Amino acid sequence: MAMAGLFASLLLTACAGQDILNTFSPKSGYTLTADVPYGEDARQRMDIYQPVEAQNAPVVVFFYGGRWSDGDKALYRFVGEAMSSLGYVTIIPDYRLYPQVKFPAFVEDGAAAVMRARDLARRYGGNPQQLFVMGHSAGAHIGALLATDSGYMNRVGGLRSMISGFVGMAGPYDFLPIYAHDLADMFGPPSRYEQSQPINYVDEQMPPMLLLHGENDTTVYVKNSRNFANAASKAGAPDVTLKTYSSLSHARLIAVLSAPLRGLSSVYDDIDAWIRVRAGLPEPTQEP
Repeated sequence: MAMAGLFASLLLTACAGQDILNTFSPKSGYTLTADVPYGEDARQRMDIYQPVEAQNAPVVVFFYGGRWSDGDKALYRFVGEAMSSLGYVTIIPDYRLYPQVKFPAFVEDGAAAVMRARDLARRYGGNPQQLFVMGHSAGAHIGALLATDSGYMNRVGGLRSMISGFVGMAGPYDFLPIYAHDLADMFGPPSRYEQSQPINYVDEQMPPMLLLHGENDTTVYVKNSRNFANAASKAGAPDVTLKTYSSLSHARLIAVLSAPLRGLSSVYDDIDAWIRVRAGLPEPTQEP
């Protein structure tokens, strides 16, 4: 465990941390179909991780973070491997980024990707009736708006009820006031700021939510998840679970999904257990 902790510290302070996580993640157990289009823009592409022998498996659409202005799906192969190793068909889309676009274009891309994932699910061994949206940081913000503001799914010909559950990791759900110049431009004008806050759209028709956050997160403060969970519960949302982790930072919360770091936290198992219950799957068989 001590060696794993040292390894985690080293890779998370390196510029190529995600490449290191990918390098040490297994390349077997799944088939990767890369660059499947869900729109006409070069950024509207997604990678699909199909577990070996997947049949009628739950589908997880994962949106990565990067302050809505950075990121690439290829950097998150370790997440695709992690979720597909649990038996879930896993789809990781790219989406348009600032400054190419401003809010709400990246959320609109998220809705289009979810609809395309649903349409393709059976082709890759997935069950379109068990489609979960998952995201980290800015990606959790995108997923949260899809789960709360029904307009996004409606505008792509879908319904919010098509989302079986939302797993949010260190998401900014309640981040007003906005001070940073790039975010002010990205989400502006100020008259539109309220529309960017998932906490403003909570209601009793939300899909089940699992909110995960590290107590040591100094990038997106844990109050975002706490406030979001409390507001959703008060609004009558029927299934809201909040889990916080005393030893995890913003980056480490997602890094512990990777194969070499899973022993550092229960995050991987917590996500699996939560999805299994909502998908009606049996508990995994324990190794003797």
